[in-house]
Amino acid sequence: MGIFGLSMVGLRLFAVIAQAFVIFVTGLMAWELGGKRWAQIAAAIAVALSPLPLFEGTEFQYTTFDYLWWVLIAYFVIRLLKSEDPRWCLALGAAIGIGFETKYTMAFYVTGIVVGFLLTKARRILATKWFWAGVGLAFLIALPNLLWQIRHDFISLHFLQHIHKRDVGEGRAAGFWPQQFWLCANAVAAPLWTVGLIAFFRNSRYRMLAWMYVVPAAILWLSKGRGYYSGAVYPMLFAMGAVAVEHWLAHVTPVSRKSIQAAYLVALIGCGAYFSAVIIPFASSGPLRTYALKNNGDLREEIGWNELVKTVAGIWDSLPPEQRQSAGILVANYGERGAIEILGSAYGLPVPINGTNSAWYRGYPTPPPSTLIVIGFSREDADATFSSCQFAGHNGNSLGVKNEESSDHPDIFLCGGPRLPWPEFWKHFQWFG
Repeated sequence: MGIFGLSMVGLRLFAVIAQAFVIFVTGLMAWELGGKRWAQIAAAIAVALSPLPLFEGTEFQYTTFDYLWWVLIAYFVIRLLKSEDPRWCLALGAAIGIGFETKYTMAFYVTGIVVGFLLTKARRILATKWFWAGVGLAFLIALPNLLWQIRHDFISLHFLQHIHKRDVGEGRAAGFWPQQFWLCANAVAAPLWTVGLIAFFRNSRYRMLAWMYVVPAAILWLSKGRGYYSGAVYPMLFAMGAVAVEHWLAHVTPVSRKSIQAAYLVALIGCGAYFSAVIIPFASSGPLRTYALKNNGDLREEIGWNELVKTVAGIWDSLPPEQRQSAGILVANYGERGAIEILGSAYGLPVPINGTNSAWYRGYPTPPPSTLIVIGFSREDADATFSSCQFAGHNGNSLGVKNEESSDHPDIFLCGGPRLPWPEFWKHFQWFG
């Protein structure tokens, strides 16, 4: 916001840049592994038109950048193994440290890296000073995050436990392996990454990267992690697979080779075009937007925030000045908090009160408000939690899109304070989502 203001293009620009760099690095990995032009192009297209990278390029969120760090780590490992120069451990350590700052599933990838070192001839690097310098650099970069977790009772651990329990209970962790073929990777690219995995295992120099796939994928599967958690391991497999296929095709006639290469790229692009239409609304109206909204649940959740804030502002402005002085806005999830906090400043709305994730640590105003505009609660939950609740407004969107805000809790209430004293209420108002 400091650079572009309230601009969706500006916000998502960084996600686009991150995924563009992922595509570039994937092609670079293919080149480092001995691939020529077709291998580099095939590997890059396989990443560019896979569902998960397509999605990550449209969302400014931590998983977008986590994906980038995983791919960079794979590239640094390839450079380390190819050059046999242990100084690459510094780049590896820096990427791992930043990765831990971004998302804690980096621990699974690091486990794969350690196993890869131990089970291959790359273990000799463990005895060098550069390896331990890389370990130290990773620790130093991640240290501020660790200290924050210590000071805040490891709230992220509680968050992850809650999210995992929710995902397993709601069936979100089901279908891990099928999602490796159609979500993490373009379906047509499945032969590419499968060949890449086999080629890594068969190559004594680069075998470490095979373990960097097998170990985190196995851990995530056995622990019932969601299918997309392992998505960032596929670019390195695409790169090696494309190189292996290119080498194999070198033994067929030029006409056959070019025909096979062209046909495969057409199939890869065709499959990618379908997934692109599912994920990205290429038009502001018409069938393409309708199709994307129908199939992309995350896209539907992006609709209606401006209308929500405008409705809340109308309720806020309707309060008598003396009541407004002791009023607050209480929301149930981080989406509502973000909308009110970012978009609400233009309407003079106060920072919302929210107990979701780390927002709980920000507490509530002093003195606490005696009147609350309550968002994100059903009528039953609002009456059970707060006093004197009245219907104050309806939350929807001009497109008529059904999402969490418009369908699950569409009503906005004007209530008194919580039925419990504020300190007691706040103890029980911590949410994870």
